[in-house]
Amino acid sequence: MSVAIDVVGGKWKLHLMWVLGEGPQRFGEIRRLLTGVSEKVLAENLRQLEASGVVHREIYPEIPPRVEYSLTPLGEELNVALRPLETWGDRNRDRILGRPAAIAG
Repeated sequence: MSVAIDVVGGKWKLHLMWVLGEGPQRFGEIRRLLTGVSEKVLAENLRQLEASGVVHREIYPEIPPRVEYSLTPLGEELNVALRPLETWGDRNRDRILGRPAAIAG
């Protein structure tokens, strides 16, 4: 488990995995989807995920250059492994955040 946590640890990497799980994204689009992340932090996190082999950076030879980020097959596999964690968080959100749970009826 420590290897997986090393890859996705930190405030933004899980969010990046979720965003890229929807398909290839350009830097600007990722930044719009992740409100609150600075350009510097986003670039650092993308570089770290790329170095871990879970994100691919594609540069298209256009003027101006277009860069897209996507999950590699390894990243897709990790994203599948993270889904149960997301499900658990959704199911227990109110309890964890101290909100009254909805009454089942």
